[in-house]
Amino acid sequence: MSSPTASTTRPHVVIIGSGFGGLFAAQRLAKADVDVTLIARTTHHLFQPMLYQVATGIIAEGEIAPATRVVLRKQKNAKTLLGDVFEVDLEAKTVTSRLLERVTVTPFDSLIIAAGADQSYFGNDHFAEYAPGMKTIDHALELRGRILGAFEQAELSDDPEERAKLLTFVVVGAGPTGVEMAGQIAEMSDKTLKGAFRNIDPTEARVILLDAAPAVLPPFGEKLGQKAAARLEKMGVEVQLGAMVVDLDYDGLVVKDKDGTTRRIESQCKVWSAGVQASPLGKQLAEQSGVELDRAGRVKVLPDLSIPGNPYVFVVGDMMAVDGVPGVAQGAIQGGRYAADAIKAGLNGQTAEQRKPFSYYDKGSMATVSRFSAVMQVPIPGTKKKFETEGYFAWLGWLALHLVYLVGFRNRLNTLVNWFFAFSTRGRTQLAVTEQQVYARTALGALSEMENKPVPEVEADTSGADDPEKKAEAS
Repeated sequence: MSSPTASTTRPHVVIIGSGFGGLFAAQRLAKADVDVTLIARTTHHLFQPMLYQVATGIIAEGEIAPATRVVLRKQKNAKTLLGDVFEVDLEAKTVTSRLLERVTVTPFDSLIIAAGADQSYFGNDHFAEYAPGMKTIDHALELRGRILGAFEQAELSDDPEERAKLLTFVVVGAGPTGVEMAGQIAEMSDKTLKGAFRNIDPTEARVILLDAAPAVLPPFGEKLGQKAAARLEKMGVEVQLGAMVVDLDYDGLVVKDKDGTTRRIESQCKVWSAGVQASPLGKQLAEQSGVELDRAGRVKVLPDLSIPGNPYVFVVGDMMAVDGVPGVAQGAIQGGRYAADAIKAGLNGQTAEQRKPFSYYDKGSMATVSRFSAVMQVPIPGTKKKFETEGYFAWLGWLALHLVYLVGFRNRLNTLVNWFFAFSTRGRTQLAVTEQQVYARTALGALSEMENKPVPEVEADTSGADDPEKKAEAS
């Protein structure tokens, strides 16, 4: 077990997570008289809203996942540690992380927890093997391999039923990620892969978008949800609402419709984008401080984003539960900056009681549906109304906003070039896949289970230990 030694006696701020909340909090503390340690289980900062473009071959993973160390290399008061935080001790004021077999204990004076959320399968965790989520680079690369691999397998098959199963793609969850994913799979099959095979016609691929909810894009309201659904259906996507997934295996899934009947859809390639579950660190905070959690495991923080009895322990991003703050990038960014500002104000003598409550500024919501089509909802300042639009101008707004929040000029430039190529020629530059990308996650999971499984004790057979004949046979 190791423990980082502080080089100064300045207050030590520890940040868990390198997502929007963690990275923007670290950058906000750049000129503060503190030492900052950012601990994350990945080496990169992930721009999660564009993962679906990695999964469908539009952009490369490096363009939305710059190395955190490189991003923070000029910030002299910050350092990064690679490791999965598995324990937060509020009384001892330490954070414990693990990298392979190395365990590191990091003390803190202030703590910002931005550990994010994972995909939720609503108690059916075995679904993950057959329907990857959309939360990590590993997920996106695995899905890209599964999508393209389905077309390759269909090309080799002479069985019509098997081909139909291989060319049926099911996306579970009709939120922004699900809508974007379904739209891009449909565009890839209709445009990018058209004419690239000899035994199959990729344009005949079947794309299904499922959701137990009665509407597409529920947070955007009925009008925009209907517009998005109409656009998807025009592209050939089958939108099936009021349909709950009750079982899922390698070859397909079982769906329960709102009338109670069940049916099976044969599909080898499934994508899961329904539901999130906050980091298990929230449960530790609840046990130690008494703070409440919501159904998704998010922490019901105080108005200043801290937890009871711990004014310098903040929870931000997808881990925090605050009324009116959606689980989007802006909520994490604003929460991370607020926590950093509260820490800086504390250095100047401000007490926790003097803090102004966190106030979220809603900059609106956007979701792409297809090339040249998106939906956008932006609040009108000074009113309770929202400006809503869809189509080409909403799509341009989505492109501009996401370019702004990409980290690094080169990443913005490369993304812009790839977008121009993809949207003007309908080609995609990132269609290479490997067997490891498709199967490595499942194989590593199986290996981990084998390592954790106790080895059964085997009793030695000593019945013939003194028998010369049996000794001879054994030799």
